Amino acid sequence: MSTALTAIAIILTAINLLTIFSFAVDKRAALHGERRTPESTLLWLAALGGTPAAYWARRRYRHKTRKQPFSLRLHLIAMVQAGIALGLASLMF
Repeated sequence: MSTALTAIAIILTAINLLTIFSFAVDKRAALHGERRTPESTLLWLAALGGTPAAYWARRRYRHKTRKQPFSLRLHLIAMVQAGIALGLASLMF
């Protein structure tokens, strides 16, 4: 069981690092008028487990903080993930 948890932790760490990197690249592109990272990509990264990094990167880079459809979708992803985590936790205890 600990091997599985270690693998999950490594995968989630990688996804979160990729999420931070993607937000940073998109912010830089926005500032320089370059090709942007699609919002759907940023949201998929959050949905795959990068939600903590997405919230951190939004604050750190002051990026995508006023985009209402994006913010709403990110909040919905976070709520679904919290519900799943609570459901899994209730099964364990």
